[in-house]
Amino acid sequence: MGVRCSKLSLCCCCPSNINDSSTLENEKESLPGFIEYSLDQLKAATSGFCTKNIVSEHGEKAPNVVYRGKLDGEDHLVAVKRFNRCAWPDPRQFLEEAKAVGQLRSERLANLIGCCCEGNERLLVAEFMPNETLSKHLFHWENQHMKWAMRLRVALFLAQALEYCSCRGRALYHDLNAYRILFDQDGNPRLSSFGLMKNSRDGKSYSTNLAFAPPEYLRTGRVIPESVVYSFGTLLLDLLSGKHIPPSHALDLIRASRCLQYEPRERPNMKSLVTALTPLQKETEVPSHVLMGISHETTSLKHTMSLTPLGEACSRMDLTAIHEILEEIGYKDDEGTANELSFQMWTDKIQETLNSKKSGDTAFRAKDFGIAIECYTHFIDSETMVSPTVLARRCLCYMMNDMPQEALGDAMQAQVISPEWPAAFYLQAAALFSLGMDNDANETLKDGTNLEAKNHRN
Repeated sequence: MGVRCSKLSLCCCCPSNINDSSTLENEKESLPGFIEYSLDQLKAATSGFCTKNIVSEHGEKAPNVVYRGKLDGEDHLVAVKRFNRCAWPDPRQFLEEAKAVGQLRSERLANLIGCCCEGNERLLVAEFMPNETLSKHLFHWENQHMKWAMRLRVALFLAQALEYCSCRGRALYHDLNAYRILFDQDGNPRLSSFGLMKNSRDGKSYSTNLAFAPPEYLRTGRVIPESVVYSFGTLLLDLLSGKHIPPSHALDLIRASRCLQYEPRERPNMKSLVTALTPLQKETEVPSHVLMGISHETTSLKHTMSLTPLGEACSRMDLTAIHEILEEIGYKDDEGTANELSFQMWTDKIQETLNSKKSGDTAFRAKDFGIAIECYTHFIDSETMVSPTVLARRCLCYMMNDMPQEALGDAMQAQVISPEWPAAFYLQAAALFSLGMDNDANETLKDGTNLEAKNHRN
């Protein structure tokens, strides 16, 4: 390889940094070498591949599932990708591919740090990125629009990541899309290293909508380096518009992207894209976490604390994940809650109260949060029974309806009923984040984590 790409400074996006090989060597030292893990180690790290630790976008139905994990003796989180059993039938080929990708080290990548190959199991281990995907930031959070300067930065950093990989002999990237771009603890965009591995036994799999696939892939079923440039062009459209637009409709909005040329030879290479994007950068002195509206204290806190999936979801205000976790937990945390029910309470009134809770649960499961609030309120106002879980569920419903003050009240009341329940603290933190009270939220996260640790010790 004649050219060696390097770690690039966030605030100095000039082409001269691209060939600074000394910086690359320093970066290599910041991460451990590639490690072959045992299946038992990765089972322990993910709590037995617990569904609560799934972080891949499509959950258990995806052919390959990604879990959040924490390796024994380590203080940082990792992402563990578990392939389906039909993938990689040749263990030697899998190990060779994984080790080759594991040699890459760049701040523009969510770097691959290990793998596991036992029996039919094929797993990859990479750095964990705590601040979600580009897809979520662009398409799923309507009230958190990404600033133009940040969109330009994502485009540049992605181009730099792909150029680095190309310089190191890994020019092919399988299924490049907005889900493959992740944000680290500092809010900087990174390219998932998982896409540098083949998606299936023959490398032909293309899991996203074929409307976004390169033309030559549709003709031949194979990806070439120019296909990656085409996919980069679709991501540019995403960044420019904030919408997921099929390339066939691209010219209705923009006529400037050469990346989407039908013929692969007419597309630019990554080096020229980096050169073109560099002078377009805006607000280069502003850290990414500021442009993204991410509390830097919060993201740092998540790396120093071992948060449960619920704590993690609350810390990043992922209401969808909170809903899934509360639905899965059910009412098991109500066990032991004192309910002093006299004989006289076992009347039609108590049955009506229970029916209100049942109706609330049905609406909660269906994500009809307005109806759930009404039903849960009827249950709570009856004062015949107490349930911290109902308060937790109504708390989330309030947040879903942009009522953070009411949500905070429910979370605090849940804590009064169950002072040893970490979930009450985590939900308070989520409500406080919604109210812009980040310092108080972080302190509450700490309280919940300390309580969690205490409960485990006992």
